[in-house]
Amino acid sequence: MNVAVIDYGMGNVFNVERALQAIGCYVTITNDPAEIEAADAILLPGVGAFPQAMQSLEDTGLITLLKRVATEKPLLGICLGMQLLFESSTEGMPTPGLGLIEGRVERMRAKRLPHVGWNSILRDEDVYFVHSYHVVTADDNIVASADYMGERVPAIVRSGLVTGMQFHPEKSGAFGLSLLKEWKEAVERETATGN
Repeated sequence: MNVAVIDYGMGNVFNVERALQAIGCYVTITNDPAEIEAADAILLPGVGAFPQAMQSLEDTGLITLLKRVATEKPLLGICLGMQLLFESSTEGMPTPGLGLIEGRVERMRAKRLPHVGWNSILRDEDVYFVHSYHVVTADDNIVASADYMGERVPAIVRSGLVTGMQFHPEKSGAFGLSLLKEWKEAVERETATGN
């Protein structure tokens, strides 16, 4: 399976590349529309602030393309990349997102931020988080959540072909790799059935 990892200057794409290669993916790190179109699936990484990330996507001319391909093939957003999938964010200044999943990104209410380190999600397994903002979305879109100081943190979201992981699966050891592998296998099943 060929995964296009979007290179827009907002994330350590090489850790993501290594994790995908470890589960048997062929990886293209790119911002070239033709390579993105040719991939079986898209991965949108991200570290940093929402407004700068959207500006970087705008500067690379990828926003319209990503909105379209997300209706045609599986797209996975990681950390900030997950937040960009939503309609808007209040980080820094109100900023529109890609609008692929209904909802918005807001600053967490916890007294101690950022939410950084290991926290449990599915099957009580731990994954690695680093963030101060979280998504607010309908329960139907939430696959798994974490609890941070009494605040619910959507950890995995899904709507249609679009999936998001708020944590860093590539930094979450064997369990993180297993979640990426589950996503890969779901992509392969969808590709095989022509959906």
